[in-house]
Amino acid sequence: MSTFVKTIVIIAIALLPLTARAELVSGIAAIVNDDIITTYEVDRDAALIGKEMEKRAPAEAADKAALRKTALSRLIDKKLIEQKIKELDIRVPEEEVRQSIEDVKKQNKLTQEALVAALAAQGLSFDQYKAQLKEQLERLRLMSQEVRAKIQVGEREMREYYDANRAKYGEEEFTRARQIYFKIDKKAAESEITRVTAAAANVLQEAKSGKDFAELAKKYSDDPAAAKDGGELGTFKRGDMIPEIERALDTMKPGEISDLVRTPAGIHIIKLEERTKGKAKPFEEVKAEIEDFLYKKKSEDRFNQWVNDLRKGAAIEIKQ
Repeated sequence: MSTFVKTIVIIAIALLPLTARAELVSGIAAIVNDDIITTYEVDRDAALIGKEMEKRAPAEAADKAALRKTALSRLIDKKLIEQKIKELDIRVPEEEVRQSIEDVKKQNKLTQEALVAALAAQGLSFDQYKAQLKEQLERLRLMSQEVRAKIQVGEREMREYYDANRAKYGEEEFTRARQIYFKIDKKAAESEITRVTAAAANVLQEAKSGKDFAELAKKYSDDPAAAKDGGELGTFKRGDMIPEIERALDTMKPGEISDLVRTPAGIHIIKLEERTKGKAKPFEEVKAEIEDFLYKKKSEDRFNQWVNDLRKGAAIEIKQ
């Protein structure tokens, strides 16, 4: 099995429903060609989608009607895919399913007993897991047959992506700056905060009038090291500085001086000295990675379009 297929299988496993397959038919939600989707299936999947959403945004309440609509749409797509697999007589050998399970165990360092225990904790038996994995492998084979074989990623396309995303491949931006720092104690009275702010504003005016920034830092900064280094912050990359200072630097050009920047530690006046970029990895070194990324993205986009086309040609009756 290829690395790409292994990756997809593992991702697919993580997204599998955590409930058992036994279902009580409480009503018909939709008819897709000759197959039905039950209201039980819709309610079950809506609950799962709701749990996924809660994990991503715990404070946001999910709309139940919207969840059921999303769940039904997904189930219709799933039913159409299952029908196409059956129509094309796509079958996955038992040995391939077994090997996929062995790959999952190996990559996650699990024994057979540990895998069974992990599945039981999620409400799945090993046989249920095996059946669901087989369904995922059949879907992958369908994708390969109907979609991926028709996709190409060209050299020019890869180079354009590389040029637009150099930061992903080592070309980080580095910043060098200085500061004049005015300390404000967390328990400082309002009068003290006003006094320090006024003092900082006066120094800011001096700095923007053209006076030597390093000398001003030596004279006024509450940072003990400033007496020697003139407020030098050194060279750093994005994420190294506190957010308030980083936001101020984002809008500045080399040589510019910020307005007063308030942080939990006090007030800062920042001067951006320079911006530099690190060296990116050569294109040839990351070419395979880029090709794989673009191939997967195109596959997903094309597959979604292919499913939409299936919908257009299907007889779908929504009961609710």
